[in-house]
Formats: sequence, structure tokens, C-alpha cells
Amino acid sequence: MSDETLLRSRRNALKCMAYGGAGTLFMLAGGVFTPVDLAMAADDKPSAAPLGKPLFVQISDTHIGFNKDANPDVNGTLTRTIDLVNGMPEQPALIIHTGDITHLSRPAEFDLAQQMLSRLRTTELHTVPGEHDTTDPTVTEYFGRFGKASDNKGYYSFDHAGVHFVALINVLQFKPGGLGTLGTEQLAWLAADLKGRSASTPLVVFAHMPLWTIYEPWGWGTGDADQLMDQLRRFGSVTVLNGHIHQIVQKVEGNVTFHTARSTAYPQPGAGEGPGPAPLKVPADQLPRMLGITSVSVVRHPRSLALTDTTIA
Repeated sequence: MSDETLLRSRRNALKCMAYGGAGTLFMLAGGVFTPVDLAMAADDKPSAAPLGKPLFVQISDTHIGFNKDANPDVNGTLTRTIDLVNGMPEQPALIIHTGDITHLSRPAEFDLAQQMLSRLRTTELHTVPGEHDTTDPTVTEYFGRFGKASDNKGYYSFDHAGVHFVALINVLQFKPGGLGTLGTEQLAWLAADLKGRSASTPLVVFAHMPLWTIYEPWGWGTGDADQLMDQLRRFGSVTVLNGHIHQIVQKVEGNVTFHTARSTAYPQPGAGEGPGPAPLKVPADQLPRMLGITSVSVVRHPRSLALTDTTIA
């Protein structure tokens, strides 16, 4: 297969990955992160064994409390995701949730989400809030449960297995249709956090809203992300993870790989398709197929990704 044909196949495959799914496992191999679908990772067949050692699973946009026609059973799809993670032959060390844990920031929604997430065999859970997690009048429901790691600031960092993880918050100044914002205080904190770290240190940076501009008319981006990128470019391996748009979009820029995750709750339309971002309602018999998962396997020779669509139908 020529390079041009392979590139075209990958582009077509990414289009197929646009809608909801269960979650993404990130493998660390040779200092490079490779996204692998959870369904494949949970398969115990030798042919399905992914390259590298499982490091963490990214889950996003669970929207506990949502009960509209786009998916009247978000609890069920999150349960399926948890079962996939727990069924992996080798458990990841970490779980990262990139926001919108709940739909309306209600105490009962957070309580149920915590109860469900407690079923994960991997107990080290790291989170950032989405805009749906910070709509309560005092903006305390999320922080009361998940704020300890960040001293209730929403941003923090930690190290694991030689990788430096940075959690950022870009939703506190959220306005519908507007871009996310990091702010000068958080950017100054990040500069101090990264100061003195070797450029060879692998970084994983995660926040809810995309940290690059995917589609500005819908607010799919972060207004001051360029200042963030200025701090990250000196590092040899940077993986930037986001949620918010309920579909997979990927970009590689130099040593920085950008990846937005699928939702476990409901799909959203592709950028510019329709009047704006919203839960995408489809015929009931099609919904399970649109909330399906895409298996991604790593082909060693030549090194590439092989994608297989799988549904929860």
C-alpha cells in the first residue's frame, strides 16, 4: 500500500470514528503514545494484543443525568465502558476523565457518577471539569468531590512512570458558543510547573474543551491556547487530550499530538453540520450503532493503525 493510499485510508477511518464510543486506552511504546480502542484492549485474543504497556484510559463526557431522546440510558453506556475497562487482561494504571461527568451539576448526578466510577478496578482516577460540571450557583459540587488534587483550583500536575501529567481547566468562563479560557494565573502556574523539566520528559496535558481551534463558530477551541503551546513546544513528546465535542478529531503538529475523545453519552454533529452543537438524535434502531466503538490495532510492519468498527447493537 502506498503512503498516499494509507493516508487516505486513515482519513476515511477517522471519519468513521466521528461519533460516540466507550473510551480510549493510551499505550506508551518507545516514548510515543498510541490511542487504542477499549474494545480491542479488552479482547484477550493474542491477535488483539496492543503494542506497549497499558498506561491509562481516557473517558469523557459521561453526562450522568442526561435523559433525552439522543440517549435515554447514559447510565447503561457508562456501565458498558466500565465493564470494558474492567475486562482488560492487563489493567491500566490510571483513568483520566476529561470532563462533563454530569449533565446539570446536580448533587444526585455527581453522587451517582461517583458510585458508578467506583466500580472501576483501576482506582487512580484523575479528572477535570467540563462546563456541565460547573453550572451550579456556587460552582462547588464538582470541587467538593474532585477538587482536592488541585486545591480547588481545577489545575494540577502529577508524575507517573516517567511521564508528567498536567490537568488544566478552561471552562470557568464558558459562554455558549464561546471559546475556552485558561487565564494568566493558570498559564503562570504552568510555566513554573514545567520550569527545569527536561525536554525529553513525555508530557500528557488534558482539559475539557479542545486546546486547539477545531471550529471557532461553535466555540470548539481555547482562546489563549497559543500561549500554552509556546510552553510545550520544547518537549519532545506531548500528548494533548480533550473532550467536549463528543467525537474523535486528531492532529499532529511537530512533537505535539492532539486528540479529542468520544463521549460515552451521546453523539454530536460534525463541525459545521447543522445549526450548532447539540445532542444528535437518530432513529432508535441506529443509536446503538452510532454509540459503538472502533477497534484500533497497531500494525508493526509497516507501523500503522488498523481500524475496525464495532457497535454496542
